[in-house]
Amino acid sequence: MKISYNWLKQFIKIDLKSEDTAAILTDLGLEVEVVEKYQSVKGGLEGVVVGHILTCEKHPDADRLSITTVDLGDGTPVQIVCGASNVAKGQKVPVATIGTKLIDKDGVEFEIKKGKIRGQESHGMICAEDELGLGTSHDGIMVLDDKLKPGTPAAKVFNVENDEVFEIGLTPNRADAMSHYGVARDLRASLLQKNSNIELITPSVSTFRIDKRTLKIDVDVKDSKLAPRYCGVTISGITVKESPAWLQNRLKAIGLTPKNNIVDVTNYILHDLGQPLHAFDASKINGKIIVKTVAEGTKFVTLDDVERSLSEEDLMICDEKGPLCLAGVFGGKSSGVTETTNSIFLESAYFNPISIRKSAKRHSLNTDASFRFERGIDINITEFALKRAALLIKELAGGEITSDIVDIYPKKIEDFPVFLHFDKTAKLIGQELSKETIKKILVSLDIKVNSVSDAGLGLIIPSYRVDVQREVDVVEEILRVYGYNNINFTKKLNATVANSGRTEDYKVQNIVATQLNSIGFHEMMANSLTTAEYVKLSDMLKEDYNVMMLNPLSSDLAAMRQSMLFSGLEAVSYNINRRNGDLKLFEFGKTYHKLLSGYDEPKHLTLFVSGNRSAENWTNVQKPSDFFLFKGYVDSVLARLGITKLQNKPVSSDVFAEGIAIAYGTDTLVEFGTVKKSILKHFDIKQEVLFADFNWNLILKLINNKIKFTDIPKYPEVRRDLALLVDNSVAFDTIYNIARQTEKSLLKDINLFDVYEGKNLPEGKKSYAVSFTLQDNTKTLTEEQIDKIMGKLQKNLETEVGASLRQ
Repeated sequence: MKISYNWLKQFIKIDLKSEDTAAILTDLGLEVEVVEKYQSVKGGLEGVVVGHILTCEKHPDADRLSITTVDLGDGTPVQIVCGASNVAKGQKVPVATIGTKLIDKDGVEFEIKKGKIRGQESHGMICAEDELGLGTSHDGIMVLDDKLKPGTPAAKVFNVENDEVFEIGLTPNRADAMSHYGVARDLRASLLQKNSNIELITPSVSTFRIDKRTLKIDVDVKDSKLAPRYCGVTISGITVKESPAWLQNRLKAIGLTPKNNIVDVTNYILHDLGQPLHAFDASKINGKIIVKTVAEGTKFVTLDDVERSLSEEDLMICDEKGPLCLAGVFGGKSSGVTETTNSIFLESAYFNPISIRKSAKRHSLNTDASFRFERGIDINITEFALKRAALLIKELAGGEITSDIVDIYPKKIEDFPVFLHFDKTAKLIGQELSKETIKKILVSLDIKVNSVSDAGLGLIIPSYRVDVQREVDVVEEILRVYGYNNINFTKKLNATVANSGRTEDYKVQNIVATQLNSIGFHEMMANSLTTAEYVKLSDMLKEDYNVMMLNPLSSDLAAMRQSMLFSGLEAVSYNINRRNGDLKLFEFGKTYHKLLSGYDEPKHLTLFVSGNRSAENWTNVQKPSDFFLFKGYVDSVLARLGITKLQNKPVSSDVFAEGIAIAYGTDTLVEFGTVKKSILKHFDIKQEVLFADFNWNLILKLINNKIKFTDIPKYPEVRRDLALLVDNSVAFDTIYNIARQTEKSLLKDINLFDVYEGKNLPEGKKSYAVSFTLQDNTKTLTEEQIDKIMGKLQKNLETEVGASLRQ
């Protein structure tokens, strides 16, 4: 947001340097990012003075040139060669002296130097208006008022305005500071704390009078929730023309292009007081003004000549024939002010911020008006700003006010009370401020002190301070005006050592993240906001469980996610489409569910793997990632956290084409597998994607926080292999559990190292090659002990699953 320093001084009379003012504004929370100089004429006409032509003779060697002698007011006339046809003795003219830097119409700077033109010396340049940036004419030199004294600076003659403009990085919550008046109000509050008795000058509208009642336009507001306040007045007999220089300079300084006196006044008031206005050509209004929404798909042409298709949620300013203006956002071409306009209906309103933001977003329009409406303007200045604008229009365009002010304000938005406790204020600030200082700051911010007690202050917060709703917000206001830099540091240093456990969430996340990073995974963060349509991709998700946004930016960001799968697949698709198809991703996050008894936000860890196991390399044969590799990743996470006593069970989620779940008792700890092709197709993914979803809340409960240390075994381990012939229905997990139950102390490891199904095997059978590792920590195992254990293992496997040794 741009703020003109000269404009600001209309509200607050100060003589501070711009650097000092910028520092004060930044301390107030209105961060000044840069201060730029503005001149109504580029270069400021520095070095250009009034010259008096004493003599004028034809150049001896050029028919179109003249040799002049010019008095520049310093007592020493200079010779200047001039090519203008209208140059003559006795004229007062603008002269660019030696060293002056002028800027041409293309913005290129050039310097006036002493030189010779056709053999004659020339000590300057007599200028035309386009050479000075004062116009576009190059028909001849400018001839000035004969009463001007030689040597008078041209900047003084042409009233060149020099200004400084603050570029403020305004935060969205500071709707009250979106105008020169709002910034001046904050600046005054700060200066009062520095014992500067500065008055905030409010423009007077006491001269507002109704001249006639000859052009009444009725207003009908259909929905007061969308338009809580609507004001309007008619002005007749106006002349639309160019604005005066002072108004053009104000607008140009903040980067606006002047249009005409009517439009410029509405823009001026918007940046002056923060109240957007709109002027309709009254002759183009059919019947009365109707503030309402229109049918879905209604066509409407805006001022930029674009035909837009309206939503049934767009608030429109209409007449009895159709839409005239997209309320609070953009005007319509059919009712705009033109050079032939002689009467207007001037609108000043307060529109619902949510409605305006949605309309602006929907139509990709970001205007100065919508910027303010969607953040919340001061509803109490609606009529005041209308009167101020009407008086300015009468001053600049003539005409008469020809109707009473229409002011539809059915339900007044009240100021709201907040109680401020002195003790809490001191605690939050870290320093006790005097009660008088607190009251002085609050009053300077238009916050009324309604009651005073030993405990605190009863306050009335003005309705336009939409960012000050709680006691803590009031404390923030006090602190920013008092000055963060004025808060003293305590000389006492307090330190505490927190006793935090190893299983705190963030610590466990770091452990797992490090583990996954070490095996090639990258952490991702997806948006928790997503489309509500994703629930249709899984029968496990319910539309009724969707947590919907009240004010979504778009339909794609309208709901909180019920599953982390779909936002992850968006990232997978994004990468694949950019030729990055070998992916290992993980994410910590929450899902959001609306329940009958409230809301639930379980935390998850998800893994995504797709593409090849490793990057292409001449030393490695590329292999695609598969289910068993992925299961190893899942197991490694659980093993790293020391979670044991788990069992496999069928997966319950319908997002998997095939998969398994790992459970602890009756609780599912993780589900993983291959994502269904029908789901992948929705994201235009043609390659296989493996997905795992960990119940992070359960993981935190199951983490084994006790670390056991054992000596390194002194005695050798022994490995024995069995080739077991089993039914196709027998899973290795069953064999693993039987072996563990058979020998609990000496059996250290069980590993499946080969699976064979095919020729030379009985029908319905498969072969498992399983290794068993035995070890005694107290002595070397004997062959007799080993054979006894292996015999027992073989017998139990044969009894329980019908396993036999493959011949």
